[in-house]
Amino acid sequence: MKTVKKYKIGRRLGAGVFEKCQTAKFVASEARHAKNSKNKRPKMLSGYALQFVEKQKVRFMYGISEKQFSNYVKEAVSTKGTLATETLFELLETRLDNVVYRLGLAHTRRLSRQMTSHGHITVNGKKTTVPSLRVKVGDVIVVRAGSQKSVMFADMVKKMKEYTCPNWLTMNGETLTGKVVGKPKNIEGFLDLNTVLEFYSR
Repeated sequence: MKTVKKYKIGRRLGAGVFEKCQTAKFVASEARHAKNSKNKRPKMLSGYALQFVEKQKVRFMYGISEKQFSNYVKEAVSTKGTLATETLFELLETRLDNVVYRLGLAHTRRLSRQMTSHGHITVNGKKTTVPSLRVKVGDVIVVRAGSQKSVMFADMVKKMKEYTCPNWLTMNGETLTGKVVGKPKNIEGFLDLNTVLEFYSR
């Protein structure tokens, strides 16, 4: 997806949707856009529109299709014993491509998806090419030995020293080995999953 299109989507849904929208370049673009449209009155969104925007925000952020997301919502709602919002967040965060991103092995989820689908990542010692693979507590994620010399992982050991992964993951930068040690919690507040569930309950 072109950067210009991502900026447009990020402006509509929030800068947290794409990594490219969390840079100084995007901030400068936003400032120019605000200056050019300062006399325009912002549109008031209906309840449905607000729910739709929130749903799209999650979809674009994780890079998943409408069908995939709808299935995640159905599973979250049908799971007993936990809040649907917590289950939905866990389903999204424990996708292998997202975990690779959270471990700091890729600077975007799109790149982490590419790493996974090209077989550069192993889970519990087995190579996988499925970005949507669901990992669980105790799983070990490693950059495949044959891939560690790839340009894609150049200077990765050095980069790992400057990166701190979420507390539900651990990462050994020397061996490029990550481990799932807990369950993710939606504490950042960027995603309003209650609103998303309201959209699908219509």
